[in-house]
Amino acid sequence: MAQYKPVDNGSSIQFTIKNFGINTGGSFSGIQGNITFDINHLNEANFNVSIDANSINTGSTMRDDHLREDTYFDVKNYPRISFVSTKVTPSTAAGTLLVFGKLTIKNQTKDISFPFTATATNNGYLFKGSFDINRRDFGIGGMSTISNNLEVQLNVLAKK
Repeated sequence: MAQYKPVDNGSSIQFTIKNFGINTGGSFSGIQGNITFDINHLNEANFNVSIDANSINTGSTMRDDHLREDTYFDVKNYPRISFVSTKVTPSTAAGTLLVFGKLTIKNQTKDISFPFTATATNNGYLFKGSFDINRRDFGIGGMSTISNNLEVQLNVLAKK
């Protein structure tokens, strides 16, 4: 099984959420971890990756600082957001795989699954996928004008 490391340069972790009914969003960086992946041996595939919660970037320094506070991401106590896969399987859509695993934000862990693609690159893979979560499942935002549901879009470049 080939081992890969996710890299920031070439990766993007973005989110979209409604605030007062208007789509807004941002991104995270500081991706780290280990990926074991071979398209021909999915039963042995494993993703153990995290991002730097403090890296949140919405284009507004004031909003970013607010999101770093304890009501939202509480980056002082919970500096990383992590995902650890439990299994990877083929899906019914050609060229698409399914990953199942555990997403942890602010010490709250929830089971998630989502479809993704794996495109071979020079010395690695580009993994692309997206999923929806409810921010309240992770204790983010309390009573707020933002929607409970948000979409996360992943483009993760991993190299040997």
